[in-house]
Order: sequence, then structure tokens, then C-alpha cells
Amino acid sequence: MYLVWAIVGAVIGAFVGEGMAGGVAGFAIGFLWGRTSQLRRDLDDTRRHLDALRPAAVVAASSPQRMPEPEAATHEAPPPPPSPQRPASIPPAPERAPVSAPIAPPPRPIPVGPTLAERLAASIKRWFTEGNVPVKVGMLVLFAGIAAFLKYAADTGLLRVPISVRLVLVALAAIVGVAFGWWQRDKRRAFALSLQGGAIGILVMTVFAAYRMYGLLPAGLTFALLIVFVGALGVLAVVQDAMALAVLGLAAGFAAPIIASTGEGNHVALFSYYAVLNLGILGIAWKRAWRVLNVLGFVATFGVGTVWGVLRYRPELFASTEPFLVLHFLLYLAVPWLHVLRSPKRGAAILDGCLMFGNPIACLLLQGALLDWRPLPLAFSALLAAVVYVAVAFAVRRRDDMSLLRETWAVLAVAFATIAVPLALSASVTASVFALEGAGLIWLGFRQGRRLPRWAGVFLQMAAGVAWVIAAVFDVHRSDTPLLNASFIGALLLVAGGGAGVWQFDRHGTSRGVSSVARIGLLAWAVLWWLVAFANEIDAFVFQPAPEAACWLALLSVTAVPLALACPVARKLDLGVVLAFGVPAFLFGGLVVILQAANAGVQWMTGWPLASVAVMAVAGWLALRGVAAHRVAAVASSTLWWGRWLAVFTVSIALALDASARLGEGWHLLAQSLPTLVLAALVFWGGRVLVSPLAMHARDIRYAVGALAALAMLAVGVVALGAAGSALPLAFIPVLNPVDLLLVAVLLFVARALSDDAMPRGFRSARPAALAAIFFIVATSMTLRAVHHLGGVPWNGAMAGSSLAELSLTVVWSAIGVVAWVLGSKRGQRLLWLAGAATMALVLLKLLLVDREHLGNLFGIGSFMAYGLLCTVIGYLAPAPPRQATVEPTESSHAS
Repeated sequence: MYLVWAIVGAVIGAFVGEGMAGGVAGFAIGFLWGRTSQLRRDLDDTRRHLDALRPAAVVAASSPQRMPEPEAATHEAPPPPPSPQRPASIPPAPERAPVSAPIAPPPRPIPVGPTLAERLAASIKRWFTEGNVPVKVGMLVLFAGIAAFLKYAADTGLLRVPISVRLVLVALAAIVGVAFGWWQRDKRRAFALSLQGGAIGILVMTVFAAYRMYGLLPAGLTFALLIVFVGALGVLAVVQDAMALAVLGLAAGFAAPIIASTGEGNHVALFSYYAVLNLGILGIAWKRAWRVLNVLGFVATFGVGTVWGVLRYRPELFASTEPFLVLHFLLYLAVPWLHVLRSPKRGAAILDGCLMFGNPIACLLLQGALLDWRPLPLAFSALLAAVVYVAVAFAVRRRDDMSLLRETWAVLAVAFATIAVPLALSASVTASVFALEGAGLIWLGFRQGRRLPRWAGVFLQMAAGVAWVIAAVFDVHRSDTPLLNASFIGALLLVAGGGAGVWQFDRHGTSRGVSSVARIGLLAWAVLWWLVAFANEIDAFVFQPAPEAACWLALLSVTAVPLALACPVARKLDLGVVLAFGVPAFLFGGLVVILQAANAGVQWMTGWPLASVAVMAVAGWLALRGVAAHRVAAVASSTLWWGRWLAVFTVSIALALDASARLGEGWHLLAQSLPTLVLAALVFWGGRVLVSPLAMHARDIRYAVGALAALAMLAVGVVALGAAGSALPLAFIPVLNPVDLLLVAVLLFVARALSDDAMPRGFRSARPAALAAIFFIVATSMTLRAVHHLGGVPWNGAMAGSSLAELSLTVVWSAIGVVAWVLGSKRGQRLLWLAGAATMALVLLKLLLVDREHLGNLFGIGSFMAYGLLCTVIGYLAPAPPRQATVEPTESSHAS
């Protein structure tokens, strides 16, 4: 009932207040008035009910509680038996007083929950009475005191202390923290270590601030202080066996020269300091197995060295830089050896792979940069490194517990010797040699049952890729023959090497773990270089957008075929799965190429693009047959297969009609939507064509392609709703024009899809509501389109201010609401009746907020009149809502 008051209030407020604000205020006042009236009536009913119960309660309370008597009303009771003689010590029981009528107890008060103030008071009480109360209270008082002091100090100017004094006070406090942390190292270890590290960090930052921000310290003294702090931190770490302190000290140590740098670029002092730090790391590694410390030192040293080399290195600095590179190479060559010496078990060497392989790679790259990549000096450096590795491997030849380390050094020696040979040759030839050598090492490793040659072969595959990139960047003597040039053939050899590695790991490797990673990684490596090889050729020899797009579509389509054909012969499950899912990945890539080429105006039905479409058809058919054993990959591939055809035909039709000015926009949109309509028809009535050649997955493919068709239909519907839809050269007829007919087709598709057996029951039950909402949106679009073509209202923002458009929407919406209201009432369909009522309420709100501004013209007046008349029709045909579903059939039939 209060909703009625709200609507009445909105109507009165809109007319009295003359605007939207008046309508909203009237709605709120009417709603509150109705709600208050309803609450008042409920309260009166409750009081009357209590008053009716009170007399009965009083009578029941005033009547005495009598004990049930024996049947003495009709028979005389027998005399009581003689009582036994009581002992003298037991007094006789006193006579009981006559029982009077009990007094009715007062009514119990209705329990009421605690108020907000009571709950707040209870929470405060618990905070002060539970847990560590002294700490809580003390912290509150401390915070209050500090706040008061800071305010007083700020008001009286006590905080105006010279910056030098403030920094000294901070440094003294940090020194006290270090001392206190050292004192507490045994009692509270975690607290003490954290305090020491934080305090020394504060010292480092204080020195930095004094030097860099305020200029209070010279660079030399700053550098010395930082060395002292870092050294103290390292000593504390080793003495207390605290790796965290060592890491913090190392990080601060490597940051110290950067912090205190004057910009003069004294690289000798910088690398000398870093050499001292790395010697310290070597000494710590002799006593402590802190791998993080070693890796951090390696990364910091070579990282800073690389940055300095990029920014400051000049060829004349080679003599003063090369010794430091050699020194750090030897230092981080010795660190893994120290780990092996400290191995707790004989024969179980602890190898640090990051240092074992990262050190030679980083040093080789930095050496190449120092030598300006001159082949012969770089080849000599690689050969010298091979000699060093041979020497250290020979030195530990009799240690059985260092067999793994010895083999690793031997492999690195072979690798550096291999690198030294082709450095003077072409980089593309080097890539070919590395790729084939890597494949041979992988085969040899499996043949001999040894891991090291296998992983050396994998590493050589990576090195081959680096060599090919170097050749592509620096080789200016490129052949002019497509496909028959050293770059393309070298890339294909990389593909062959990676493929051979995949084949070996698939035949002889384990099913999981590192072998699985290597198998999948080599497959990705081979596919990558396959694409790189052809992409390089396309970029070098194809210059027009249409042939380039055609080449990419053919390449991606053909690439999917060997992956699909390799699926059935793969022995390991993970490799078969990756191969199968590579097919939909490349099908998706082809779809992306088709869509991107549309922006460049590539017409797929002519010339080279048409040939690539033919290649796409054949290769796609073969790829689909190859993944038939993998259900998910097959369904995804089939869906992308139909998605590519949908994109090809849609783009081709759009480009073919783009130059035609004789057909209106509506015909263009309808023609571009034909592939989507055909795909939707195949989903419902062309199942055999849709699922070929994967009939064993027919149901899943139908569901997936149906979802694709639904998305395409949604896009078509959204575009059609916003299209003006010119019907030239024909006249515009409402409903019987291209855009309106397309919207009707979308509505029919939704109706058919929601009634399909594949839809969950919940979706099928929501079919009436969904269709009603879509029908309402489609009717609105048709109405506005008719107003545009027949009434001359522009199809832009002016439509919202048109009184003709508002009148048309009011009439159409009201007609929809009347039909739904009446049919719902007559047929007893309450949801339909509610939809009609909601539509009428929406129209009423529209009248009050929008159409009221047009009351000065006939269209606005007609809106109100039309709504009033339609409401009158409703009142005549269906004045009452349908009965509830809980009414019995007999009662409903009797009422009818």
C-alpha cells in the first residue's frame, strides 16, 4: 500500500515541484507516509491483541492451585491407620497453615539486546582487562606523551637543532643499538640480529646522508667509514653464524662506492674495492656454505662491471680493466671448488650451477666487449679459458668425490675450445655447428647413460641460437636468394637440432621432472626457430601487405600440420599433450593474422591471399585429423577452425561491399552478418558438416562452436541495435527492412538456443524473461529507427530530445506493457503480469521525468494521453493480478 502512496506522491511532487527533484521528493514523502501509516496500523493491531489476552491471563492467575482429590464425593473415606509411636527425640511436625490463593507474578520484561553504547563500553572494558594490559596502557601513555612533547617542542622551537648535531645523535643511537644487540646475542638471538643489522644499516644511511645530501663528509672519509661498517657487519655475521647479517653487509658493501661516487669514474679504485669484497666472500665460503652470499656477490660484481663498461669503458682502458676481469673469473672459479671440499658426503658434490656456468658465460661476454668483438683475440681468450678448465680438471683427477665437478670443468673446456674454433668464421656457420654438435651430445649422453653430455648438448642448442642472432645482426653480406641463403639454412639446422633433441628425450628420457622440462623446452625452441627462419625471409623479401599476410597465414597453417602428425607417435604423454595444444595455438595465430590484415584492406578472395586460404583449408583439415585423440585440443581446434572461416568470409564481404555506394548501410550490415547466420544454422541443423572430421567429439564441438556462434550473434545484435540501417535503394518499411529483419533473426536465434537440450535447466527456465527483455530492447531500437527514417529525426544525440521519439517510445512501451499485463492476468501467469506492470511503471516514471518537459507540444500531451488510455484499457480488461500459484484447482475453477 505504501508503494501506492509513493507513486501518488511522485505524481503530485512532479507537477507541484515542476521537475525531477519534485518528483523524487514526492516519491520519498509518499513512501515514508505510507510506511508510517502501515506501521501505525500494525502497532494498533498488536495492542488490541494484547488487550484481548490480558483478562484471561488475570483470571488464570487468580484461581487457586488445588491438589487433585480422591473420589471422596461419592464414597466415604476410610479412617486413617493408627500412627506408630514417635520417638521422644523427634518433635511432631508443625501443623501446616491453610493455603491461600497465590498472587499472580508480574509479567516478565521482554529481553532487549545491548545498545551500541553498552557494546562499546564492553569492548573498551575487554581491551583494558584482557591480554597484556600493561603493555597496552603503557603504549597508549607513551604515544600520548611523545605526541605532547613533539607539539611542545614544535611550539617552543626546540627542534631547531643543526643538521650535524642531529646526524651525530642518530649515529650514536645506532652505535648503542649495535652494542645492545651484541649484548643480547645469546638471550634473544632473533632480536639481537635484527637490531644489529638495522642499526648498522642506519649508520650506512647516516653516512650517506651526511656526504651526499648535506656535504658534511668528504668522499674519502665516507668511503672509509662505509668499508668499516661493512667489514664490521661481515665479522659479526661470521662470528654469530648469521647469514642475514652477511647478506646485508655485502649488499651495503657493493652499494657503498655507488653511494659515495663523485662521478670521476676511478675504475681502478672501484674494482680494487670489489676485489677485496670478493676475496672476503671467498674466505667466508671456506667456512660457511652461504650460497646466497656467493650468488649476490657474483651478480653485483658483474652487474656493476657491465653497467660501468656500457657507460664509461674506452679501448684505452683495456690494460687497467682486463686484470680485474681475469681476477674475478678465477675467484668465482674457486668458489664452487670450496663447496665441493665442504661436501658432507663423499661422492655427493654440492655444485652451484649459477656460478659454474654463469661465470664463464659472463666473463666471455665481457671479454668480447673489451676486445670490441674482434674474432682472433676473442678466440685466443676462449682457448686460454679452455686451458684453465683443463688444468683445474686435471688437478682434481684423483678425488673421487669431485667426479661431477671434474666432468663439468671438462665439458666447459670442450665448450670453450669449440667456441674458439669458429670465432674467426661466419656466425651462421657457427650456429649450424653448435646445433648439430648439441644434438650429437644429447644422443651420446643417452647412449652412455650420462647426464652431463645431455645437458651440454642442450646448452649448445642455446649457444647456437646466440650465434645465429649475432650473424643476423652483424652479417651485412646477405644473399638475395629467398630460402637459399646461409641465414635461412642455419635457422633450419637449429630447428633440426632442437627436433633431434626432442626425439631423443621422448624416446629415452623419463616421463616427468627435468626430462619433461627439457623435452617441452626443446620443442618450443625448435618451433621458435622455425618461425624465426620464415619470419626473417618474409621481412627481407616480401614488401606488400597482401602477400605478407598471405605468407603468414600459410606459415601458421602449415606449422600446425607437423605438430598434429607428431601427436600419435609421441611416447611421452606430456609431449603429446603439448603437441596437440600447439595446433589450436597456431590456428588462433592464423585468426589473428586474418583480423589484423583486415585493417590493411587485404581481400582474402583474390590473388595470393586466396592461395593462402586454400593452403589453410588443406593444412587445417590435416591438423584436425591429427589431434583427434585429444578431446580438449580437438574441440579447441575445431572451434578455431570455424572461427577462421567466419573471419575470412566476414572480412571479404565487408571489403567487397565497402566501395559500393548504391546500397544502404542496412544491406551492408545484413550481408556481413550472413556468415554468422550460416554458422548458427549449422549449429542447429548441420551437425554432420559442423563436426567433420572429428565426429567422435560431435557433442563437445557443437557446444563449443555454438558458444562461438552465440558470441558472433551477440556482436551482430549490438551493432544492429546502434545502426541507422538505411534501406536504399528501397524505401524504409518498419520491421521489413534489413536491420530490423536482422534483429528478428537474432531474437529467433536466442529463442532457439534457450530451448535447446544442451542448455542447463536454469537457462531454459529463464527463457521467458530473457526473451521478454530482448524483445523490449529490439522493439525500442525498431521504434527509434522508424522515427529516424519516417519522422526525420537525426540518428544522433538529438534523438533523446525529440518529442516525437518520446511519444513513439511511450506508445510502444505502453502497448507492450498492456499486452503483457492483460495476457498475464487472463492466463494466470504471474511473471508475465509482473513484467507488464514493471513496464507500465517504467513508462510512468518516464512520463514524470522526461515527457513532462514536452507538455508544451502535442507530442508530449499525446504521451500522457496515450498512457492514460492504455491504463484505462488495463483497468477494463484485467483490473486484478492473477491468483497465487498456491490456490487449489477447485477453488480457482469455482472462482472463474
